[in-house]
Amino acid sequence: MRAIVPSLWFDDDLEEAIAFYSSVFPDAKTGDVLRQPDGSVLSAEFTLAGQRFVGINGGPQFSFTEAVSFVIECESQEEVDEYWAALTDGGEESQCGWLKDRFGLSWQVVPVEFLDMLQDSDQAKVQRVVDVMMTQSKLDLGPLRAAYDG
Repeated sequence: MRAIVPSLWFDDDLEEAIAFYSSVFPDAKTGDVLRQPDGSVLSAEFTLAGQRFVGINGGPQFSFTEAVSFVIECESQEEVDEYWAALTDGGEESQCGWLKDRFGLSWQVVPVEFLDMLQDSDQAKVQRVVDVMMTQSKLDLGPLRAAYDG
């Protein structure tokens, strides 16, 4: 087996979505694009942060839900802030590090340090961190660290 590739169903804005994601993720690449006779995009391959995707302009029958989301593991608060600002531009914030971008696709913008905190064997520390996380939209390492440290 070669790979498992997420396939994303867009209404009719796949080309706009690829351009947007290419502006957000610095190493984005566009692969093969299949165009209809009128020149509009039917489907396209693209890569974000090394993950290959296939997109299709399938029409309005289906839309994205929070049942599927993509996690962006960030090395710093600055990286969290940058992705959060870019992806919520035209989108909407949720809670606990979740957001929907302008196309309705759900993302989780998560600092790796936070993920490490959740793996601590001290369940009191973990619970304090989770309690703070539940009050946040964009994850903020300052209060999460303070909760972790007690």
